[in-house]
Amino acid sequence: MSNLLKMLNETLDVIRTKTEKDYRIGIILGTGLGGLVKDMEIEYEFDYSELPHFALSTVESHHGKLLFGKIEGNDVVVMQGRFHFYEGYSMKEITYPVRVMKMLGVKFLLVSNAGGGMNPLFKLGDLMIIEDHINLLGDNPLIGKNENSLGPRFPDMSEPYSKALIELAEKAALDNKIKIQKGVYVAVPGPSLETRAEYRFLRSTGADVVGMSTVPENIVANHMGMQTLGISIITDECFPDALKPIDVTKIIATANEAEPKMTTIFKEVIKKL
Repeated sequence: MSNLLKMLNETLDVIRTKTEKDYRIGIILGTGLGGLVKDMEIEYEFDYSELPHFALSTVESHHGKLLFGKIEGNDVVVMQGRFHFYEGYSMKEITYPVRVMKMLGVKFLLVSNAGGGMNPLFKLGDLMIIEDHINLLGDNPLIGKNENSLGPRFPDMSEPYSKALIELAEKAALDNKIKIQKGVYVAVPGPSLETRAEYRFLRSTGADVVGMSTVPENIVANHMGMQTLGISIITDECFPDALKPIDVTKIIATANEAEPKMTTIFKEVIKKL
């Protein structure tokens, strides 16, 4: 047995002290996007510190709990707070919880984040369904020896975000009169925000939104055969010719204000799964 499989089994042994259920749906909640938990019937929870081999979230707006329960009658496991490359964690540490979710039975992964809008048609507070991504983190969670029992050496990434889940999300937005955008998310290491020149460069690559997360988790989800839906909330407008200093408290406030729209879409998608 590989070291990774041993680690996963050790984490699962702790989780299984509270629940023996399988969970088809996994959710990762990003910056300021924890409101979905209010609509969750929580049955069990673990602080990340209680779980072997889990990293600890160091970002103020990330709570650091793994929650088990029901949303819209479906069994779900929720990461209330994620890990980022800029916190000093390796790609394998960042994505370890996704592998744990798969071992718990997760087939569908719903991911949220706060991002900077570079598409001039996007406005503050808009939601963007991620259709595709660009990895500029300078690393990949699959580098190193492949664990063949978890996924292939060269996983296909022609459909990194599930078209079927995107259709469900679009219908949920339409039915609830929620404005929705679709586009490309680019991940950068951070934690410093981008310069004017960097925003121009990132926009020229075809990206609509920039952020510091999501891509590693998506790569590992694809490696393990999970379907992913990703939604970004546009928390700041990153237009080089009208760039203003960023206030992180305003970013979190914008995410909190727009979050109910994202929660509605996620709940409607979960209902259909």
